Amino acid sequence: MPYEPVHIGANESALQWQSAMSRLRDTVAAIEQVILGKGPQVRLCLACLLARGHLLIEDVPGVGKTTLAHALARVLGLEWSRLQFTSDMLPADIIGVSIFDRATQKFQFRRGPLFTQLLLADEVNRASPKAQSALLEAMEERQVSVDGVTYALPEPFFVVATQNPHEQIGTYGLPESQLDRFLMRVSLGYPDPASERRVLLQGERRELLLEMPAVLSGAEVLALQRQARGVHVASVMLDYVQAVVARSRVELRLGLSPRAAQGLLRAAQAWALIEGESAVLPEHIQTVFPAIAAHRLEAREGDLSANGSDIADALIQAVPVPI
Repeated sequence: MPYEPVHIGANESALQWQSAMSRLRDTVAAIEQVILGKGPQVRLCLACLLARGHLLIEDVPGVGKTTLAHALARVLGLEWSRLQFTSDMLPADIIGVSIFDRATQKFQFRRGPLFTQLLLADEVNRASPKAQSALLEAMEERQVSVDGVTYALPEPFFVVATQNPHEQIGTYGLPESQLDRFLMRVSLGYPDPASERRVLLQGERRELLLEMPAVLSGAEVLALQRQARGVHVASVMLDYVQAVVARSRVELRLGLSPRAAQGLLRAAQAWALIEGESAVLPEHIQTVFPAIAAHRLEAREGDLSANGSDIADALIQAVPVPI
C-alpha cells in the first residue's frame, strides 16, 4: 500500500487526541511499575506495537525479558498465549495440525497457539530453524497456509519474542530472513543500582503481574495504530530516511532492506505519537533507528570488532540532519 502522508488532526478531534495521549501515558506507567528503570526500552516496545511491527527482546538470562513480555500482554488487553520454544519443537506445535474426524470423514484443522492477538515466543532461538520458519508467513502476511487453505490471524497481531545471546549453549541463530521480520530488537541490560535495590526490597516482579489491569483493549490498540499511521511526514523527512538507508547499502556488507525502510518510517511516526507530536522530526527517526537497524546490519568482512549497535550509531551520525 503506497504511503500517503496525512496530518494527524485531519480526522481526529482534539478530545480523541488527548484521550490517546492519556492512554499511552497510562500504558507506559503501568509497565514501568514492573520493569524498573527501563523507560526508554518500554517506550520502544510500545512504538513497535503502534507501528504494527514485531518485537525481539534479546539479553542474558535473568534481566526481565519474559517479565517485560508478560507485562505487555496484560497491559495491552489483548488475547495472548505463551509458547516456550524448545529444540524438539515442530511447526505443527506452533501453527496447528489437521486431524481426521471419523464422523465427517474429513480432516479438520485444529488451530495452534499462533492464533492469538499477542504471541509470547519465549526463547525463540532455542528452537530449530525448521520450527522458527513457522513464524515467517504469520509475521509478514498475518496469515498461515495449511494443506492448501489460508487462515487469517486475528487483528492486531503482535509477536513478542525473547532470545538469549546466540553464543550461549543450545541456541540456533535466527537467519537474516527471520530477523528482518522483527521491526525492533531491544535489550534491557542490567538495572541501575537504585532500581536493583527496589527489586531486592520488593521481591519477585512476576507477582506484580497478577495485579496488573488492562489499560488498553484490542479496539483501542487498532485505533492507536491508525492514529500513528496518520502522523504527518514531510518530504524532507522522507529524504532523510532514504539517505540513511542508502548509506547503509554502500558502506556495509548487509544494509537495510525496503522492509526496514518502511519500518523505520512507521516507527518514527509511532514515536512521534507517543511524544505527543503531530509530525515526524529528525530526533524521532534517530531515536528508533538503533532498535530497528542493529539486528539487520552486517559489517564488511574483516571488521570483526563492530557489532550491530555500534554500526547503527555510526551510521545515523554520518548522515547529515536535514535543516
